Amino acid sequence: MEMMDMAADDTREELRRKLRSNFDGRIVRKDLTKKIKEGANVPVYVLEFLLGQYCSSDDETIIEQGVQNVKRILADNFVRPDEAQKILSQLRKNGSHTIIDMVTVHLDIKKDCFFAEFSNLGLTNVPITDDYPEKYDRLLCGGIWCIVQLEYESEGDSSFGITDIDGQPISSKQKKQKDISPISIHKLTPIQMPHIDIEEVREGRKAFTQEEWMDVMLRSCGYEPEQLNNREKWLLLARMLPLVENNFNLCELGPRSTGKSHIYKEISPNSILVSGGQTTVANLFYNMGRKTVGLVGLWDCVAFDEVAGIKFKDKDGIQIMKDYMASGSFARGKEEKAASASMVFVGNINQSVDVLLKTSSLFDPFPPEMGTDTAFLDRLHCYIPGWEIPKFRPEHFTHDYGFITDYLAEFIRELRKKQYGDALDKYFRLGKNLNQRDTIAVRKIVGGYVKLLYPDGEFTKEQIEEILVFALEMRRRVKEQLKKLGGMEFYDVNFSYIDLDTFEEKFVSVPEQGGGKLIPDGICNPGQVYTVSQGKSGMIGVFRLESQMLPGNGKFERTGLGSDRDCKESTNTAFNFLKANGNRISGSISTTMRDYIINYQDLQGIGMTGKLALPTLIALCSIALGRPTVSTLAVLGEISISGTILKVDELANSLQVCLDSGAKKVLLPITSAADLGTVPPELVGSFNLIFYSSAEDAVFKALGVE
Repeated sequence: MEMMDMAADDTREELRRKLRSNFDGRIVRKDLTKKIKEGANVPVYVLEFLLGQYCSSDDETIIEQGVQNVKRILADNFVRPDEAQKILSQLRKNGSHTIIDMVTVHLDIKKDCFFAEFSNLGLTNVPITDDYPEKYDRLLCGGIWCIVQLEYESEGDSSFGITDIDGQPISSKQKKQKDISPISIHKLTPIQMPHIDIEEVREGRKAFTQEEWMDVMLRSCGYEPEQLNNREKWLLLARMLPLVENNFNLCELGPRSTGKSHIYKEISPNSILVSGGQTTVANLFYNMGRKTVGLVGLWDCVAFDEVAGIKFKDKDGIQIMKDYMASGSFARGKEEKAASASMVFVGNINQSVDVLLKTSSLFDPFPPEMGTDTAFLDRLHCYIPGWEIPKFRPEHFTHDYGFITDYLAEFIRELRKKQYGDALDKYFRLGKNLNQRDTIAVRKIVGGYVKLLYPDGEFTKEQIEEILVFALEMRRRVKEQLKKLGGMEFYDVNFSYIDLDTFEEKFVSVPEQGGGKLIPDGICNPGQVYTVSQGKSGMIGVFRLESQMLPGNGKFERTGLGSDRDCKESTNTAFNFLKANGNRISGSISTTMRDYIINYQDLQGIGMTGKLALPTLIALCSIALGRPTVSTLAVLGEISISGTILKVDELANSLQVCLDSGAKKVLLPITSAADLGTVPPELVGSFNLIFYSSAEDAVFKALGVE
């Protein structure tokens, strides 16, 4: 054990050395951030910049001193919005003061000079010399946090060294310039990355292996990779895809406290978390009154926390959102607007995954107008299985070095401009089951991972294959649920890729599918029947009948149907048919000396079906004769009171549900044989089809009587 620990320490030390030599001043110890963050409400990226300046050493005393310095700077200079007036009076009294605030600069065309605006201090129209915006271009694009030394001009004739359009010096007391404040900027130092050199990242990446670089990326977000297995690392990294890809739609549903929204709130200054989910079209897309673009135009990534609560006050909100998610543009008023923000949906799953897979779909937490709308769900590129990510405990957070959050966010933002989606074309081709949307989704995921792991654009065939398998699985998870909700339209879920060297086709599956079939293997109890038909909601699902027989006088009781008239009538049809024709099936079936009870269960929660006459008849005969039905059988079709057999509606979809539920044999009316041409051949080939030509024939074949 000790040997292992020593080896781990050596690899850590080696990684630190590489980070120091390649990214000096760009890294920070993450536990220091946590220490101060708990006491000061200042953005992580501001804090880490200061820590990177004062604490980038290995000597504990220097680090301790650095931490004290940072705390002092924050206490003295950080502007709280409620103390703005106090700071302004100090500034007036002393003539100068240093503050930490968010500064935005705009160009006034009429006066031909730049003015600065301070967010927390609430100051506007403060003149600023030209060289700052030229040097730090991000001041003009949404603003950055800076340390600013302000001066207060009280004399009448003083000028700021700035001239107006006529070449006259602008001073604070000019009559003409009433709107200019007496405050001027003496010195400004950005505490975010004022600009980013992407080449530095590319060069620096060459010194690391793939595993090392992955660990550095995870530590930069605050995770400790040694506590995670390889799969968990890949899943956590997937959360960063919307930050590095344009117009990327991601969904993550899982248990509570797995840190789903953390990255969008804390790590990146370029993403916004819409908490509570209540929003309007004007806020999100475009405000027609003010003629301003909403969140999708201002941020790189818009994340919705708690998807269950997403509500649009406008009716057309979800429609506009669908349009935007598919094309990256939306039409409001007279014009069409394009934006590049990614959409992220995170939320909680309340049941276990097995239960969700059996009863409804994995999109269950979404509000119904989204969660059952296949057109909306089809636009999701990636579904992260949140139930595979561990619940975070203190040991999952790192104490080691990672990039300063701001540096990470900036080079990620810079990478959005590059496209690596064609990285797979050199070695692989996608299988024929992927339609256009699937292909786009897979390419986006592959491109995103290449940017995160190989920003220098150098990777091997094995490395790209690993990414590709993961990408196919993330998209297939969406497709599997679509198949559940939309039936035959989405039956092609067998995703694969073809190796261009060997022409070998490899298939990719999703780990949660497979187990927990609704129709169990092996022989059931007598009186237990599974049927597949259309429920109340119009969806096709599986229904289970369980029966009991008692000595009595011919009563027939039904449980599980509630007050549904159609269902009761179709079950009566079956019992009346048995009374009339029971002796044709078997002389030992008594409808006068016995009582029968049947319980009906809607296994997928789609509303009870009205087509219950044939399954009920089979269940009654099965319990009366004490013979179980054939193993793994699904009953399809219906009979009328006279015993006429009715064909199956939506045969292809029904057979698809049979396959997903685990049926291996299907009891089918002969009248449906003509419709088999509409069913894909591979689907027909997955069953043993048993045809029946009358109600009695159906009973005999279901019970396996020759």
